[in-house]
Amino acid sequence: MEIFRFAIVGAVFSALILLSSSGPCHADSNANTRIQCSGTDDSTTENDFQTNLMNLMDTLVLKGPVSGGFYKAETGKKANKLFGLVQCRGDMSAGNCANCTNDAVAVAKSKCPKSNEVMVWFTWCFLRYSNESFFGIMEQGSVLAITNDTDFEDPHVLSKGLSFMGGLASTAPNQPHMFQKAVLDVGQSGKRYGMAQCSLDISRADCGVCLDAQLTSFRTTIGNKRWWETYGPSCFMWYHDYKFYFNISTSASEGSRRASSYRRVSIGVTIAMLMS
Repeated sequence: MEIFRFAIVGAVFSALILLSSSGPCHADSNANTRIQCSGTDDSTTENDFQTNLMNLMDTLVLKGPVSGGFYKAETGKKANKLFGLVQCRGDMSAGNCANCTNDAVAVAKSKCPKSNEVMVWFTWCFLRYSNESFFGIMEQGSVLAITNDTDFEDPHVLSKGLSFMGGLASTAPNQPHMFQKAVLDVGQSGKRYGMAQCSLDISRADCGVCLDAQLTSFRTTIGNKRWWETYGPSCFMWYHDYKFYFNISTSASEGSRRASSYRRVSIGVTIAMLMS
């Protein structure tokens, strides 16, 4: 799968339809949705970088799944430091979080072996590392939306769905892990399921700003779609017409279907620090 990226300066938003594929529906799985790599840092020797990266990845793989699905760490000294974090989706079990973290690390090593600024988005987790500290900094750039290609929402449900997700954006920051999921009953049209989450290194106030901005940015793109997902460096949102999330005790392999006919839309908003 190939994803094209572009950055947007200021408050101007535009979208590019990137990919459309079709096939049978399948169980919700740990799909790799996007990876973003930067160039290498000439001031860091190859041996120092690889040693620090290996230590950082080992720490995140070890600590992330047993630390509530979120862990941040740094390795190296002075100019050779690396900063990294892993964030698992809030409904993931420790086992599924571990599997996703391992998958994300493997992809990062394979696709970005010498990059010092990397972000990897999977369905179940997010991995990020950089040679500059990003902890506590809310970012709205390098955002990705995944939405269905042909399945459109019922017109009378549109406003209810967006209002529903707006409610999640306002309540998620106040939850213990800045993670919120909920169900919307839309009568004869069935139910809609939503989820919102922020990276635990940012403040609750910034979490609300991030989710609101993400919803606003993609409003015209996702407004008439029956399901969609958005991914960013600091927050994430999902909206589906089936129960896509899991109970902590439920294996991900027992989850609901994940539609496979979709479009990916990439939007950089104001900040495009890591655009490659």
